[in-house]
Amino acid sequence: MAGAAVGVAFAYSFLRWKPFKVEVRGPSMAPTLVPGDWALAVAPGRLRRWDVIVLEHPSRPGFELVKRITGIPDELAPDGRILEIGQWWVEGDNPDLSTDSRHFGPVTTDRIRAKVRLIYWPPSRRQLL
Repeated sequence: MAGAAVGVAFAYSFLRWKPFKVEVRGPSMAPTLVPGDWALAVAPGRLRRWDVIVLEHPSRPGFELVKRITGIPDELAPDGRILEIGQWWVEGDNPDLSTDSRHFGPVTTDRIRAKVRLIYWPPSRRQLL
């Protein structure tokens, strides 16, 4: 009976959070994420400043990026515009090597695919985000 309960809890968690793996290929999020890191991402839920997210590039459908939310709705973005409801300013942790909102402007909520929650590989870099 306990095994069935654990199985149901696992299935519920999987369906609710929709986890998937993310391979980091570029240096734009260093030192938080570096090339060769593998991370676990889950459905975004409530978004907050400083969340690390997976988003679809605004002008390259299907191309996904990992960035950090640095600007939230109803505040002034670095480019001088006020972010509207559903708009987010995202930047890489390594600004000199990042293509982010400074290049393509704010992103809309529908472009945000997931939150990155855990670096799981390599073992020496394992940590929660």
